[in-house]
Amino acid sequence: MSALPTISDIVATHMAEVRHADLSLHTLHATRRSLLDALGVMLAASGLADDALPYRRHAEQQRGACRLIGSTHRTSPAAAALANGALAHALDFGDTFDAGPAHPNAALVPALLALADRDPTIAMEALETAMATGCDLACRLSLAPSRPFEAGGWYPPPLVNLIATAAAAAKLLGLPAEGIRDAMGLAMMQGAFPGEIKHDPTSPMRGVREGFAARGAVEAALLAQAGARAFADPLGGTAGFLALYGGGPAKPALTEALGKRFLGDEVSFKPWPACRGTHAYIEAALELRPGIAGRTIHSIEAEIGPVQTMLIEPLSAKQAPRTPIEARFSIPFTVAAALVDGAVSLDSFGEERLGDAALHAMAAKVTPRFNDGWTRADAARGALRITLEDGSELAFAVAQAAGHPDRPLDDDALVAKFVDCATRAANAPSADRAQALAMALLAGQAPSPSEWLSFGAAE
Repeated sequence: MSALPTISDIVATHMAEVRHADLSLHTLHATRRSLLDALGVMLAASGLADDALPYRRHAEQQRGACRLIGSTHRTSPAAAALANGALAHALDFGDTFDAGPAHPNAALVPALLALADRDPTIAMEALETAMATGCDLACRLSLAPSRPFEAGGWYPPPLVNLIATAAAAAKLLGLPAEGIRDAMGLAMMQGAFPGEIKHDPTSPMRGVREGFAARGAVEAALLAQAGARAFADPLGGTAGFLALYGGGPAKPALTEALGKRFLGDEVSFKPWPACRGTHAYIEAALELRPGIAGRTIHSIEAEIGPVQTMLIEPLSAKQAPRTPIEARFSIPFTVAAALVDGAVSLDSFGEERLGDAALHAMAAKVTPRFNDGWTRADAARGALRITLEDGSELAFAVAQAAGHPDRPLDDDALVAKFVDCATRAANAPSADRAQALAMALLAGQAPSPSEWLSFGAAE
């Protein structure tokens, strides 16, 4: 009598069996949107994110076939995944799976592009298939733990990305289910993502962390390709991924409707380059701003729940952030930028704006009002109540921040975002070239994966 398949067998077999022809037009389009968004954000970060520069310099010490965004050097696949991956979340502008939480493409795209650059024969169809399945798995893993990953002291986004990206990278290399399973196990040997990433406001790790997940995933896939073995059940074993990090067996979300529902179809695209938890407040501030013209604000009350607490406490620090990453994780600062400037953009987090007295004065007016009825499901929710000097009040609530599939950014908005990001790159293309590439990708007419990196790497 044969043994029942393990949870790892089910996931790995599914990953191995999915073909490009199995993906619906909707899933393919969602995957192309995510690829476009991720590349755009990495391009912008190559010109704007100083915290990622040490990773590029480190990668430039190695030699190989793989290109580095913003550099003339070629390096090894793992080093390229590390350096390009350090760009992917550095501006906090990439897509997000609000239900997770997860940023499922932040490690996935740089890892897959590094492997595609190593082997130019890899076709766009193979990249899209690996990406669709890998993004789906990252989202599923973010929903799978018996207890929140944070309860064990871990930081979820790069943790789930490491495993999912390793599986997707192994698929891109053409490995069978056994190789994909081994890649997930080998990835477990290469990563630890402590919650201190979130808790230390002075650390740049919050921005560059995805580079470590991307590098670990590439190394794991290449090791599996070389014949390295890991565990029989890396996901569901006695002390496997879910037991160790999630406190118990997988919830049904890990395999429910597997192959029929791709959760990458349900990611949110960010209109503003800041923590997703600030978006509802930015939106509320922009909605209320016209009614404030010519009037003086006395105070601003932000309704928050447990998830948003980290974005407004300690209050004095959040009202006067010192670095771009602190500002991106600040409800007071992002609300102030929306009210004072009428926009929150990549320019909002430059040195000049961080030191602006008017922004600091406005941010100092923002205080929290805690709603203990809000839960993790309200992570992309927010509300503002503004009291004016004449005693009148203005209020606006956002139940689900813009960019969610229920309130999506359309293709035109996503192309405009890509063009804005691409033209800020270290080796910036023209706006016309950026727009042409974006339109080609969304139409399913993109160049080969290896050619994508020539768009951002200096030749």
